[in-house]
Amino acid sequence: MDLRWRNEAALDRLVGRKPPEEKGNEGTQMKLAKPHIDIGVMTERLDEMLAFWQGPLDLSFEGVLPTGGGNHQHRHGANGSVFKLNHPRKAVPEAPPTGYRAIWLARPGLAEREELKDPDGNHFSVVPPGEREIEGVGLTVGVRDPDAQAHFYRNALGFEEVGDGCFRCGDSRVFVESNPELKGDASFAGPGIRYFTIQVFDCRREHARILEAGGIEGLAPRQLGDVAVISMVRDPDGNWIEISQRGSLTGDL
Repeated sequence: MDLRWRNEAALDRLVGRKPPEEKGNEGTQMKLAKPHIDIGVMTERLDEMLAFWQGPLDLSFEGVLPTGGGNHQHRHGANGSVFKLNHPRKAVPEAPPTGYRAIWLARPGLAEREELKDPDGNHFSVVPPGEREIEGVGLTVGVRDPDAQAHFYRNALGFEEVGDGCFRCGDSRVFVESNPELKGDASFAGPGIRYFTIQVFDCRREHARILEAGGIEGLAPRQLGDVAVISMVRDPDGNWIEISQRGSLTGDL
């Protein structure tokens, strides 16, 4: 199934219908529980990845969180964001990559950009604070239809467009690049960068609002004990986005 046609903006162009005039994202911005996105990666090469993430990449190890189904999430911190290295009990299935192409990380005191790749080939651009307006973290996503993606980010997620193809979520940046060769509709399970997380105060409310605005449901909200309420939505290309209400940030669930 081509998920692009679930997006209103793409459908407007397909049938030649003029979309309603956009009035910005006033009233659609999510109430963030923290102003930084988190990023989820899946791997089979746990020891090699941990050595790289805690060595050359210099991420701070925060602990291991069992997330069910035999998956263990090795959590690392930088600039207020959590980098989630997911290692499942079963083998990671061979699967096409998502559209998430590169992670940006600001590092105080760095004089010039450093380009790094971890053992799984995930690309990290480590930059001096302020380069490309990155003060914390950023994420590059390749998509088949940048206009549809921009419509989704502005109107469903409430991101602010702060430059050509650049969107702001708190102090994080998401960069949209055109890649018409992508297949889209990548599965959640697979190697590499699989999703990013937005921490909010009310997961159920934000999930419903995103669907009303044209988002695609990946996982209905579910409560994980007294730890969190989480859900998944998908962008026009089927890339995964986690909406999380974490009790340690928000209090009652």
